[in-house]
Amino acid sequence: MTKETENNAKQAANYDRNLTTAETAARMEREGENFRAKPEAHGSMDTTGGYTVSREGLLNNYAIEPEMYVNEPGDLREKQEAEAVERAKELKDINTEGGKGPGVI
Repeated sequence: MTKETENNAKQAANYDRNLTTAETAARMEREGENFRAKPEAHGSMDTTGGYTVSREGLLNNYAIEPEMYVNEPGDLREKQEAEAVERAKELKDINTEGGKGPGVI
């Protein structure tokens, strides 16, 4: 990183380009070119989707909900069909119970 690019990065990292807090300056010096860098994903699962980095170089990892899935399309079809049959039977029992109108007491 050239000196000019480094100065521009330092200025962009602060709210006031002429003011740098002691903590931020120490973090810049300690981390060097890794200042405000997000970690890279390793392996097949991306665990870095929720990372954010503040202007001061503080890293925060927000929770990301995993994508919901079913093992194979149609896995729930049998369960839904069984529930529909059970519900139809239940409705038939409710509507014909005692012949005195709908409802089960």
